[in-house]
Amino acid sequence: MDRPILVAPSVLAADFSRLGDEIEAVDQAGADWIHLDVMDGHFVPNISFGAPVIAHLRGRTKKPFDVHLMIAPADPFLEAFAAAGADAISVHAEAGPHLDRSLQAIRALGKRAGVALNPATPASAIANVVDRLDQVIVMTVNPGFGGQSFIPAMLEKIRDVRTMIAGRDIDITVDGGINTETAAKVVAAGANVLVAGSSVFGGSAQGYPAKIEAICRAAGASRGGWA
Repeated sequence: MDRPILVAPSVLAADFSRLGDEIEAVDQAGADWIHLDVMDGHFVPNISFGAPVIAHLRGRTKKPFDVHLMIAPADPFLEAFAAAGADAISVHAEAGPHLDRSLQAIRALGKRAGVALNPATPASAIANVVDRLDQVIVMTVNPGFGGQSFIPAMLEKIRDVRTMIAGRDIDITVDGGINTETAAKVVAAGANVLVAGSSVFGGSAQGYPAKIEAICRAAGASRGGWA
């Protein structure tokens, strides 16, 4: 049975001067999760925010916080992000030598555990940790900046991940370049969680519901419909 299609707006594309209001706006607009990209200026060429900001934002919505750690090392900070209000924490397969240990630590903190894969990293990187996973994030752009164009070659990786998880209770998330055109393609390939940044945020918040619905409808069309 197909997993539900979920939209997780990435606050990286939001107006940082009014971040709490932006989160409330996408919550009310129909977001399923809130995706929080944490960047350290070391693992990726940008700096975003850390656990204290997430802790301050936690009270603005009851929607799950999907925290994507684009940092290295990640392990020393897992407890802080869990305490800040993360519901799911994903680490990059490329960010440290002990991926299994990192995933065990996330689950020990009572959080959903995920692995993110950069475009050049093959799906086989998760082969020996599949049983530790609640989520796989397939990066469809190179991490570090919002607003990049989708890399079409990643569709085959999504198919590979779908085959590897073989019906397990694992979400396949796609992060990068998601819009009404690419949403249908990634869902057809096997993804079910769509991280959308610039295709949701920007302009008046009154337009956010229509943007999220358009992504859902485009994604659902690849399954024969969306209600």
